[in-house]
Amino acid sequence: MFGGSFMLWILLALPGMLLGLWAQAKVKSAFNKYSKIGNARGLTGAQAARLILDNYGLYEVRIEESKGLLSDHYDPRAKVLRLSSEVGRSASIAAVGIAAHESGHALQDADHYAALKLRSAIVPAVQFGSWLGPLIIMAGFLLMSLTGAIDLGYSIAWLGLALFALTALFTIITLPVEFNASARAKDELIKMQILAPQEMKGVNATLNAAALTYVAAAIAAIGQVLYYVFLLTGRRRN
Repeated sequence: MFGGSFMLWILLALPGMLLGLWAQAKVKSAFNKYSKIGNARGLTGAQAARLILDNYGLYEVRIEESKGLLSDHYDPRAKVLRLSSEVGRSASIAAVGIAAHESGHALQDADHYAALKLRSAIVPAVQFGSWLGPLIIMAGFLLMSLTGAIDLGYSIAWLGLALFALTALFTIITLPVEFNASARAKDELIKMQILAPQEMKGVNATLNAAALTYVAAAIAAIGQVLYYVFLLTGRRRN
């Protein structure tokens, strides 16, 4: 039983995790390479972001510095764009690309982009389900094993799986949000002539590598959900 479960985990969950490690390596490689190459206009990430936001009329969106390497993000509730010092203060091609991507989320927010609104709305439920769901699943399994209450334990385990599945749903919704933000960023960088066309190679390499991390997260989350589904259906048949 244990061996079969472990092999099932290898088949369903491990590929996404390995892809995630590879994607993270690509992000690090691209950032390290293009963070050493300055852009022709000498604009920092924060300056480029400010240009994009102001051009869209988003004067109320503040830009703040965040702590931590590549901790860049847009907070739709506070209307704040937070950039790490490696991005906000740097005039590299990579920094401008990342800052533009995060600005893309602010543009999505201004346009009431549906996927962004949905992702933001389910964040509290995802945070709750991501840690509580597996605990409830295990509780259901223990109830079945220790007391023989198969139907009750089975129902409890499925409840936990439903909560945990919100994590996979979140990663799936994240894909169009991130892809669209990158597309907006690339469009604005060219349209506003913030970067020259030949400089976009570095932006593409950096943002495309980052996009792979979101794909990997979705694959890993879906695989984990399927793993629990197969465990539950297999237990039910037994």
